Amino acid sequence: MNVLLLGSSSQSRQRLLSEANIPFVMIGHTADETACDWGLPLQKLVESIALSKMEHVVLPQGEEGQQCFVLTADTLSQDIYGNITGKPIDREDARQKIKDSRGRTYTGTAFCLDKRIYRAGAWQVEHRIVRFVGAHCQFIVPDNWVENYLENSLGMQASGAIAIEEYGGLFLKEVQGSYTTIVGLPLFELREALSEVGFFAQ
Repeated sequence: MNVLLLGSSSQSRQRLLSEANIPFVMIGHTADETACDWGLPLQKLVESIALSKMEHVVLPQGEEGQQCFVLTADTLSQDIYGNITGKPIDREDARQKIKDSRGRTYTGTAFCLDKRIYRAGAWQVEHRIVRFVGAHCQFIVPDNWVENYLENSLGMQASGAIAIEEYGGLFLKEVQGSYTTIVGLPLFELREALSEVGFFAQ
């Protein structure tokens, strides 16, 4: 059975893959997300960050002819004012993001999936897929619930401080589109992409 090399430290992505019975191991990357052009539209920006992570993954040493499957991803949110935001930088930033998200929020996740072959002493890309999926949600945390939410959810690690899974489900009023996209990894599209590169082949 193949194992996915996950270039992400996101707990939400790890949980989604585990629940979907997709075997994976975590690897690091050295990408600087701030170096991407934050003036781009949300889709282009989040795709560029996922690609930057892929270009900077730290892969293990391979053997001639060996293949591997590598996944990177990024999630960003856009509020009703058009502001694009990522994870909160501190508690106060999280509180503000929660207030800004009480309207309709658009969240986009892009992933980059590589099938690579080890040839001539280096991992070479044989097949690359980049996909973007967006979804809208209404996520409303009342003022008197904000501290409880931050204490008990993954909000500090989530784009726009919006963590709709687990404890955060108490504040999720509506989703239009892919639920797993908002969590951090669109599983339907990922399954299609993994099938396309032969990940599930025995």
